[in-house]
Amino acid sequence: MTNPKNGHDEVPIDEANQTAEGAETEATLADAGPALLEAARAEARDMKDRMLRTLAEMENLRKRTEREVADARTYGATAFARDMLNVADNMRRAFETLPDETRPADGPLKAFVEGIDLTERELLKTLEKHGVKKIEPDGQKFDPNLHQAMFEVPNAELPKGTVVQTVQAGFVIGERVLRPALVGVSTGGPKAAPQPASSEEG
Repeated sequence: MTNPKNGHDEVPIDEANQTAEGAETEATLADAGPALLEAARAEARDMKDRMLRTLAEMENLRKRTEREVADARTYGATAFARDMLNVADNMRRAFETLPDETRPADGPLKAFVEGIDLTERELLKTLEKHGVKKIEPDGQKFDPNLHQAMFEVPNAELPKGTVVQTVQAGFVIGERVLRPALVGVSTGGPKAAPQPASSEEG
């Protein structure tokens, strides 16, 4: 629009107001820019932290689930295996009722005794296949986690605390003790008698 008095174009009032408001808005945004940027960064950090925590929780859940599945697979038959140990004990007792010198050299009774021995070994092999292993303590150092001492045996030839006799076999399943072995332990030989105190004659 041209002003007839001076011949110059005039800017409409509405357009001038809009231009002024735009400038003010740009100025306001320029002033608020750093604050908005910091807020955006803080929100991004918060989201990253939450994502990392969620990933960590998922990883812990995966490991815990794997561990529980492995434990269930290893120890699920614990009660059954413990009951089977009674069967193995009875077979061992039946085998030991006949001393070596009285066992027949041939005949049906020999086959019967050998059958008991074979069945016991097969039972132990089957238990081991399912993670149940027999503890072999003879000659080993006494371990209270695996053995239960029933008596002590004077034996000067073995160090103190050595297992010299197994009364009842022990078993483990996985890393857990299913039943401790009942054992006799060496005392390390007879203890020396105390020397009488020497007295000087005055």
